[in-house]
Amino acid sequence: MIDVFRQRLREAWARSDRIFELAPRDRWLERPIDLRHPILFYIGHLPAFAWNQVGAGLLGNGAAHPVFDELFERGIDPIADDGHDAGIEWPPIDEVLAYRDRVRERLLDLVEEVVARTGGDRLADRGRILNVVLEHEYMHQETLQYMFSELPAGTLRKPAGLAEYALGPDSPPGIVEVGAGEAVLGADFDAVDFGWDNEFPQHWLPVAGFCIDRVPVTIKRWREFVDAGGYRRPELWLDDDWRWRERSGLDHPPRWRNDGGDGWRYRTLFDELDLDLVGGWPVAVSLAEARAWCRWTETRLPTEAELHHALYGTPDGTLRRFPWGDEAPVPGVHGNFGFVNWSPVPVGSHPLGESAWGLLDTVGSLWQWTESQFAPFPGFDAYIPSYPGYSTDFFDHRHFVMLGGSWATPAPLVRRSFRNWFQDRYPYVFAGFRTVSRSGSCD
Repeated sequence: MIDVFRQRLREAWARSDRIFELAPRDRWLERPIDLRHPILFYIGHLPAFAWNQVGAGLLGNGAAHPVFDELFERGIDPIADDGHDAGIEWPPIDEVLAYRDRVRERLLDLVEEVVARTGGDRLADRGRILNVVLEHEYMHQETLQYMFSELPAGTLRKPAGLAEYALGPDSPPGIVEVGAGEAVLGADFDAVDFGWDNEFPQHWLPVAGFCIDRVPVTIKRWREFVDAGGYRRPELWLDDDWRWRERSGLDHPPRWRNDGGDGWRYRTLFDELDLDLVGGWPVAVSLAEARAWCRWTETRLPTEAELHHALYGTPDGTLRRFPWGDEAPVPGVHGNFGFVNWSPVPVGSHPLGESAWGLLDTVGSLWQWTESQFAPFPGFDAYIPSYPGYSTDFFDHRHFVMLGGSWATPAPLVRRSFRNWFQDRYPYVFAGFRTVSRSGSCD
């Protein structure tokens, strides 16, 4: 176990380094998204978080660097630009990199001490605190991608071996009937090696039968909404969503461009492509935009329990470990996740990821919105004392659950109990959606 954790840490850090190196150093003090810290903050945040959890938190070893441990401790929840960075003089880049490297070396030395720790410490048992560090790193690898997407086109260096964009035809839309049953949400704490506090305890919710899209809504279909004036029709939007749309001036998804000359373009991480070429990709939108689409099409978003049941349930009432069965997730085989492609791919591209009910794109390309507010399960326990606010800070009626994963989601997060969440009017996250029929008819 010691060698396994050390190797996983090295691999996670190597990927993070490759991601940061996509952006030139002279851009590291920029804030691509106003609601986030500058890039440099995250270079310091990842080691600071790791040390504060393991070295200082679990093992009580004190500070690695008293100033940096605190300066880089916590990021911003992107609600509004609250001036969090005002007056901060960020340290020189080389000092931050040296801090990162020192913390990493010390953490590798501490792995054995964590694994050997006994006495009923839940965070040391099974190396849970090391998984806290690893999964926190994985999550930021993804958030960095949508931050980088807001840098000017041509800024980023393409990684070696970057796959060609998948631009083939998508699967046609269709409706799948999902029978009534019980959604099994969460997990048994003792049955899994690791899960975040909001994943426990396991519980069951009855779900009535419903009809749901076989594949997520695509860019091609969303363009029909744009062309029909969907962003200019207040009757399609909730009142607060409409006021947000007016304040932001939003009239199309944030990665779409239209200069009035060559028509619509789509901004990937590295390029701008003709929108028609990527029409088969799932559309990335905020929950507010998805709700407007649902009013336009007289549909609705699935609840967390419904989407979970459609992904992991079966017609015979059994529960699958993954949507496709028991085989561990393989990036590029079961879905577009794990940085196989640094962009979405056409919906329906991974039939081996199909659920028992016939849903495609069960994981990967984009997270999938639900209409369910992010809330604790009955019996919730914030069991990580060094990170009590991981979930509880967001039980605020403003955050909503997403399931599935995106192209930038590492494979370890592709598990049945994992829950992601974001605010409904945050436009940058890699999230799309599929809809449920309001009428109950699958025709």
